[in-house]
Amino acid sequence: MTTDGKLALVTGATGCVGSHVVDALCQLGWQVRAMARSMAGPYPWNPNPRVEVMLGDLTNGPQLREAAQGVQAVFHCAAKVGDWGDVEEYRLANVGGTRHLLESLAGKTLQRFIHFSSLGIYEARDHYQTDESISPPEKHIDGYTQSKVESEKLALSFAKDGKVPVTVVRPGFIYGPRDRTVLPKLVDNLKARRLKYLGSSRQAMNCVFVRNLVDASLLALENPSAVGEAFNITDGESISKKRFIEAVADGFGVPRPGWIKVPLWLAKPLAAWMESGARARGAKEPPLLTQARVKFLGLNLDFSIAKARRILGYSPKYPFNDAIRETVAWYHSSK
Repeated sequence: MTTDGKLALVTGATGCVGSHVVDALCQLGWQVRAMARSMAGPYPWNPNPRVEVMLGDLTNGPQLREAAQGVQAVFHCAAKVGDWGDVEEYRLANVGGTRHLLESLAGKTLQRFIHFSSLGIYEARDHYQTDESISPPEKHIDGYTQSKVESEKLALSFAKDGKVPVTVVRPGFIYGPRDRTVLPKLVDNLKARRLKYLGSSRQAMNCVFVRNLVDASLLALENPSAVGEAFNITDGESISKKRFIEAVADGFGVPRPGWIKVPLWLAKPLAAWMESGARARGAKEPPLLTQARVKFLGLNLDFSIAKARRILGYSPKYPFNDAIRETVAWYHSSK
């Protein structure tokens, strides 16, 4: 792959996914404009003179439009995440921010706009090799997921109209080095013995190692057949909730979840009741159990990556055992 000094914008560049995208692009010879919410380092990517840091926030249209000037590729990794809060706050960042970028790039010469979506956009039910032919529903159980499906539809509409060459990647639960939010929270809950299996614990986990995800996004960057398409991206292995969570617990030396399992028939209405009460109180933090957590811990989340294999040539390089070992090792070394 030759780049001839081409410039790529990476939003969310200080996050787990974005920082790995920055490193990968630098290795391929790209110049990188890394968008960050703060100019204060140190930055998580490897030091490299090819990287220009630019201040940017998803709710700041002028900053986003300036960041998009003169680029040949965009990796839109940034998003407001969480399973609690006002849907309008999520829309402002995730839909509004995406719109500012797309509108500033419409009609310009661009190799690709890689939009990072989520497997969470599919219906909150059990999935068994669900593929991209299944359309996501219009309404979702939390503000984050609602805004992600809306931002994805917006991005694909720009591709359909021939304005921006968009490709959507839909990762599952992302884990790997440099994640300082999701996996540490899981470890804290294990340590405090707050985590319980919902249902049998044998349900599939839709996980993806960050390096596998970045590989998929780079394949999408180069493949003309990827324009206007969405791709499910996972590690391609059948990993149960129990296997994933116990690997994390053992790697961090914290207790595994106890033998008590909460049945799904109880967890679902209990989550709805807890959410209703928390909203009535105006709670800023989510209750112990939410519908999003029931989905994460209790539903069978098995998605097909056959389309990514067929069109992109995606073949996950990092098997789960090696990936989780590297993830845990990074955490221990970064202390």
